[in-house]
Amino acid sequence: MNRSLNVLLKALQALQGESCAVLVSVQSVQGSAPRDVGAWMAVLPGGILINTLGGGQLEYQATEKAISMLKDGAKVLSPSNSLGPQDPSTQVLRYPLGPSLGQCCGGVVHLSFEKVGVKDQARLAQTLLSPEPSLALFGAGHVGRSLVRVMSTLPWTLTWIDSREDIFLQQEFPHVTMEHSDPVHLAVEALLPQSHVLIMSFSHAEDLDIVARCLHRQRSRRDLASIGLIGSATKWATFQNRLRDRGFTQVELDTVECPIGLPGIEGKEPEVIALSAAARLLQLQAQQDPSWQPSSPQG
Repeated sequence: MNRSLNVLLKALQALQGESCAVLVSVQSVQGSAPRDVGAWMAVLPGGILINTLGGGQLEYQATEKAISMLKDGAKVLSPSNSLGPQDPSTQVLRYPLGPSLGQCCGGVVHLSFEKVGVKDQARLAQTLLSPEPSLALFGAGHVGRSLVRVMSTLPWTLTWIDSREDIFLQQEFPHVTMEHSDPVHLAVEALLPQSHVLIMSFSHAEDLDIVARCLHRQRSRRDLASIGLIGSATKWATFQNRLRDRGFTQVELDTVECPIGLPGIEGKEPEVIALSAAARLLQLQAQQDPSWQPSSPQG
């Protein structure tokens, strides 16, 4: 489940008595705007925010409106920019993103404001749930740990796999699924369909076996989104020779990216490799699913 949604559901469960939160959602967009239709944030008592509408004045004014709804209870005033009949629990407001709002996006956003409580948890779990891309990362070394630090901040489902049983620090990444698999390549069969796979174990022998198992899965099921292998051009040339000996064709080998990351970024520090690999994953996901966009605010 999306982490922000999970936090919201837990927060609603913790509300006392008749307390509620206000769910603010992007209902429609005309022109340029910080977020697309369906983006949301929740405002809890005390002004606590979950998720984002993109920041800036739009989010500030939406937060102020939501706080006023929480304070006013059932008495919701009818503002000049409201649309349609007034409901004490739901409103739709129009926000032009121009000079009056201190933003220069130039579009118009309609925001829905809805009071929600414990009784709304099941409904929100369905309406706010959006599919997350999946990453299966083999290897918990320096680059792997740096990559998880980056990817765990994004709306991706992460599975982190290593053959060393004591390598993981679960408390550092509570939202990441960590798996011990020995031999490690056997974990490939259970990966989520459409997973992106990155391979960076501590052993070249393990790397080779994982790549081979991924190619076997692609040959039979064709359901992995991408396969990336850390390493140099020399490493990949050696691997290709060994994989051809195992019966793989050049067409199959050409589906593997090695080295990983964006071209032109040459640094070898773990953090540099991790950022480059993360950027490449976002690029691949956007190419394969044009409707998907990362949830970080733009504009």
